[in-house]
Amino acid sequence: AQIAAITQSSGDLILNVDSDTTLAPDVVSKLAHKMRDPAVGAAMGQLKASNQGDTWLTRLIDMEYWLACNEERAAQARFGAVMCCCGPCAMYRRSAMLSLLDQYETQLYRGKPSDFGEDRHLTILMLSAGFRTEYVPSAIAATVVPDTIGVYLRQQLRWARSTFRDTLLAFPVLPGLDRYLTLDVIGQNGGPLLLALSVLTGIGQFALTATVPWWTIMVIGSMTLVRCSVAAYRARELRFLRFSLHTLVNIFLLIPLKAYALCTLS
Repeated sequence: AQIAAITQSSGDLILNVDSDTTLAPDVVSKLAHKMRDPAVGAAMGQLKASNQGDTWLTRLIDMEYWLACNEERAAQARFGAVMCCCGPCAMYRRSAMLSLLDQYETQLYRGKPSDFGEDRHLTILMLSAGFRTEYVPSAIAATVVPDTIGVYLRQQLRWARSTFRDTLLAFPVLPGLDRYLTLDVIGQNGGPLLLALSVLTGIGQFALTATVPWWTIMVIGSMTLVRCSVAAYRARELRFLRFSLHTLVNIFLLIPLKAYALCTLS
C-alpha cells in the first residue's frame, strides 16, 4: 500500500500515518519545516498514547513512548541519525524514497521475504543512502496502544525481530555516522543482554544455594529508581516514578520474548 501511494504521488514530501493515529493541527507544517534542509531524508514526530487512561498497561506504554521519543530519539537526532522514524507519524522525502523502493519492496532475511518493522527498515535505508533523519518533539501524534498483555506482546515480538534484523543492516552504516550512534546501538543490544545475564545468575544462585540474590536485586532496583527519577525530573511529572513497574515487565516478559524473537528471525 505504501509503495502504491508513493509511486502515484506527486508532492515533494510524503507523510506516513497509521490508521489509528490522530495528528495535532500543526504536525504537517512542523515536519515539513524540518525537511526544508535537503540533507534530511526523514523526520518523525513525538508519539503519545491516545488511550493512555484506559488501563495500567496503556499508562505504562505512554511513559515508554515518552522515554523512547524524548530520550532515545532526541539523543540520536542530536547526532543526525534517528535510527527508526516510527510508522505512526513520519515524513519522508519522495525523491529519496523513489530511489530506495526496489530495496524496500524486496526486504529479505536469509533469502526469505521479511516484511515486519517497515519503519525501521526504511529509516536504515535512508541513512545508508546518505540522508539525515530527524526528530521533531513539537509535532505531536496520538496513537492507540495495546490495552492487553497479549496484544502488547505480539507487538513487541514484531518490533524485537525488526530491531535484530535491521541492526544487522545498520552495521555497515555506523562507521559513517557519529560515534555516539555506535555506542547507542551497543547499549541498546548489550543492555538487555547484561540484564538477562544478571537475572539468570540470580536465579542460579537461588536454585543452587537457596539464598536470595539481594545484591542483584538491589543493583537492578537502584538503576530502575535512578532512571525513573531522571525521567520524572526531565518531564516534570511524578507519574514517571511508576515506570518502575516496567522493569518487572521487562524481566519476566520482554527479555524471554526477545530471546524467542532472536531464535525465530527466519
